[in-house]
Amino acid sequence: MKRKGPIALGVGVPLVLLVVWVARNSYWAEVTIPMPPKGEALTNPFYAAQRFAEALGARTIRDRRLTPVPADAVVVLSAWNWSLSHPRRVALERWVESGGRLVVDRTLVDSEDDFERWSGIVQSERDAVPYTPSARRGEDKCLTLREEHHGASYDVCNVDQDWTLTSQRTVTWALRDVAGIQAIRVTVGRGSVTMINANPFRYRYLLDGDHARLLVAATQLHRGDDVHFLSEDDAPWLLALAWQRGAPVVALLAVIVALALWRAVVRFGPLAPADRTARRSLAEQIRGTGRFALIHGSGESLHGACIRALDEAARRRVRAYASLASGQRAAALAALTGFNQKSLEAAMQPGTHATHELKRAIGFLETTRRHILGRDGRDGRDRQDRRERQDGRENHGTA
Repeated sequence: MKRKGPIALGVGVPLVLLVVWVARNSYWAEVTIPMPPKGEALTNPFYAAQRFAEALGARTIRDRRLTPVPADAVVVLSAWNWSLSHPRRVALERWVESGGRLVVDRTLVDSEDDFERWSGIVQSERDAVPYTPSARRGEDKCLTLREEHHGASYDVCNVDQDWTLTSQRTVTWALRDVAGIQAIRVTVGRGSVTMINANPFRYRYLLDGDHARLLVAATQLHRGDDVHFLSEDDAPWLLALAWQRGAPVVALLAVIVALALWRAVVRFGPLAPADRTARRSLAEQIRGTGRFALIHGSGESLHGACIRALDEAARRRVRAYASLASGQRAAALAALTGFNQKSLEAAMQPGTHATHELKRAIGFLETTRRHILGRDGRDGRDRQDRRERQDGRENHGTA
């Protein structure tokens, strides 16, 4: 018990001091954490700009392709390729010249300098002049831009600090920093073109700096205005665009390709049925088998088979043929068939023939065997004829 007291005191005192220090150096406060965008705010880059303009009394439209726009409306272009389509570019130019208000940002693509030649706004490389970032919110990417005539200032973020804007036309509104103009408006026909060397109106960028005020000033926004936001961020793929513009041509090309593939594909069978061939005769099969045996070194076995076949045929004609010696068998076969005895003896000797001699020996043995079988057949037919004639005489005598 005496030991536990000092241990508890040594643990408890630091713990109490830690709790007191945490309580004095911490506090509870509500913090607003922005949630990630969802729904239309996730897919529409101008969602915040549209809601802001609508709160000021304007009517906003999100266009994915150029459509007819009223002459007194406002068009905000972002991520737009000005030189991509000549008819589309000419339509925009004529709309501005008839009184439209066009606003573009630095994401405009002008690969052929068509926008520069038409509007007179030129992007020039910025001189190496030090600039003072805005101290507001500690954002080192925000610049303080001032109006040339009225003296109003705007904190604009995401400015392309390597370029400035100039124009040979009459400038009606401009924002500049120490290096040069970063936002400019010129008159074209009865309308105007405003270019901003930044990307201030897309997604949450509208909430940075003074971008909301800048939107009102750049669009010359009034209550009741129609504001069209155009971009090619979610433009259809090339195949989808081709189908939209020329579905019949695409369908015809698909049919042609399918037919070409079908014509060139490997078929499962021949183009025409094969000619029907007659079945080989047994004699052809036997000759082919014998020829194969001779070629591949099995001639002796074939010779032995011929001798056995000859012996079997001879047993029918020669009494006690199986007990005769080889020379006696040759003599008996010579007497029966009339063939030369020495030739028969030579043909019946196994294992003593060359390839060409073996062919002749096998042929001679087969001829002898067929001769015996033919003679046996003729003798049988003669006996059958004699029996039939005898039966006929007996039947005649009876009648």
